[in-house]
Amino acid sequence: MPRPEVLEEIKEAETAADEIVAEAEADRDDRIAEARKRADEIRQEAEEEARELEEQRLEEAREEIEAERDRILEEGEAEREELRERADGRVDDVVAYVLETFQEEVHAQT
Repeated sequence: MPRPEVLEEIKEAETAADEIVAEAEADRDDRIAEARKRADEIRQEAEEEARELEEQRLEEAREEIEAERDRILEEGEAEREELRERADGRVDDVVAYVLETFQEEVHAQT
């Protein structure tokens, strides 16, 4: 094969190699861009899932706190009612005691 033809084939092979390299680099860049895009999507999905989970846990905590508050209020109401009943039951005794003490003081001074 004559020398000019060999040089032409070398140039064609170099051109083909350059095209293959350029295509590979473009493909690599596309794959990297796609991988970054997918990574962003995964990150966004994870962040959204984390926000939803946080909201769910906050709502559960609010419900627990509300239930505890209601329980405490009910216990306080029951204790208040019990004290009221005990006090109401002792009113007559206290009035009698106060009158008796007052009468004794009045008689003691006369």
